[in-house]
Amino acid sequence: MDKNIEKYLGIWNVDKAFAAYKPQAELREPESGAWEEELNEAPVVRLVNSIFLQAIEQNASDIHIEPQEGRARVRYRIDGMLREIMTIPQKTRSAVISRVKIMSDIDIAEKRIPQDGRFQLKFNSREIDFRVSTMPTVHGEKVVARLLDKGNIKSFKIERIGLGPENLTKLTNALRRSNGMLLITGPTGSGKTTTLYAALNEINKVDKNIITVEDPVEYMLDGINQTQVNTRAGMTFAAGLRAILRQDPDVIMVGEIRDSETAKIAVRAAMTGHLVLSTIHTNSAAGAIIRLVDMGIEPFLVASSVLAATAQRLVRLICPKCRLASVLGPDAPERAFIGVGPEQPVTLYKGMGCDECGNVGYRGRIAIHEVLPMSNALRALVIKNASADEIERKALAEKMISLKTDGIRKVLDGLTTIEEVMRVAYNDEA
Repeated sequence: MDKNIEKYLGIWNVDKAFAAYKPQAELREPESGAWEEELNEAPVVRLVNSIFLQAIEQNASDIHIEPQEGRARVRYRIDGMLREIMTIPQKTRSAVISRVKIMSDIDIAEKRIPQDGRFQLKFNSREIDFRVSTMPTVHGEKVVARLLDKGNIKSFKIERIGLGPENLTKLTNALRRSNGMLLITGPTGSGKTTTLYAALNEINKVDKNIITVEDPVEYMLDGINQTQVNTRAGMTFAAGLRAILRQDPDVIMVGEIRDSETAKIAVRAAMTGHLVLSTIHTNSAAGAIIRLVDMGIEPFLVASSVLAATAQRLVRLICPKCRLASVLGPDAPERAFIGVGPEQPVTLYKGMGCDECGNVGYRGRIAIHEVLPMSNALRALVIKNASADEIERKALAEKMISLKTDGIRKVLDGLTTIEEVMRVAYNDEA
């Protein structure tokens, strides 16, 4: 059956079934096992399951169920972009949201405050964790589910995250050090956690005590001691980091440096014989260093403790099934962006759209990076309170590969397009 026909027939059946079982459901308490058993047999459950299973099939990272006026829409985030999948009628949306809350062990009677939960599904021998968040809006509860594929842990290898040869060497050199700090920076959803896990897998040896404090723990890594932040219980990043320092660590991973207290403890740990890995929110590698200074860390401590800073973004990969090549003409405007003259032959690639990629021309993502290792000259600039721009200019003079340059290399390799690189990296450098 055509997927679109099946989708809308499914909605019609759910609507009909919900009208049938609603009177009986209202007679029972929400926590009643009998009521939940009835829900598990209802057509609404088949619709909810199909929403989740289709998301897995399409490699979505997030599912959004959003109440709108008179309806609810379902959107998937695929390769970083949201796509609308279906519309749910108003009288059915409450049943769908209630079912998701039951699966996630969330109180279905509470609709006034945000709630969090999680559940797991198995699909073709894959174990998928769903981290669910609900939030009240003017039209009802909005639900977002983050998909975490446990099988992806095997692909968290430092050589598989898109680093070019020079950047890979710079990053692995920093990871070989016994003390100091490695910072990963970039916006939300740029793959920072994946890079951190890949770095931890690279140095995960039986003779090292590796401890993390994360919010949340997204993947379980064998041989690594992982700790979950719990703000309500007083387990913050700073509190967790202080406790880790009493656990005889060799390597410490802090999920994110958010405040000056965490920054100060992390720098102190890096200065006293520990390798510290963390993320921080800035636009560039140079900006990550300055951000520590802005948090109140003395410039000389930043200069002494930071080994390297890495900035990254995720760009979509051209779909290999519908990829077509085109030769740039001598007057093509793309030549200016790439930085090549009219006489140099250049071939670019573009996805034309097919069933495999959902007619968008892209399938999958890869990271582009800039890795800034701290040299003596850069340390001197940090101590002098130089700006991020000054540090970046010096790093480029020392042959740092910028995000834009790394992106252009991947364009010329036929992995992505100029539009993608401009979307995620060019605006930061303009």
